Amino acid sequence: YLSRPGFWHGGVGIAACWYGGAQRLAEVLRVHCSQRPEQHALAHLGAVDSVLNSAACVLRDGAEQIDRHPRANARQLAQQARACVEDTVEQVIHHVGRAVGAGPYCKDPHFAQLMADLPVYVRQSHAERDLAALGKLVADDPTGRWLL
Repeated sequence: YLSRPGFWHGGVGIAACWYGGAQRLAEVLRVHCSQRPEQHALAHLGAVDSVLNSAACVLRDGAEQIDRHPRANARQLAQQARACVEDTVEQVIHHVGRAVGAGPYCKDPHFAQLMADLPVYVRQSHAERDLAALGKLVADDPTGRWLL
């Protein structure tokens, strides 16, 4: 069941949905910083930009690999993308929450709902169980996988 062509593509798609939620939170922080360019908030925005950029690169590369090889087993690709984006979402939630303070939680119902819902949605991940499965795939691979 798990090895059928196309199964793991959906896992990458779910990660892209998580990314979209993080992107929306990042936009709240970007607007906040454009209106009040305080140094600590800008540092949080820089951190958010960095992790979102990395996750976007992983998702774009994954989509390209899936498009090039639609019948290939994309399990490892999906697990890598999901782990990367899950970490990104957690970092974005952390940085945005610290940077914007309580105001948006109290005054912006959409923001507050997204901050409440996104962690629940990301729990579609199986956390350390997924990381252990990815680790097993990596351990069984030949050396040299991280070379540029």
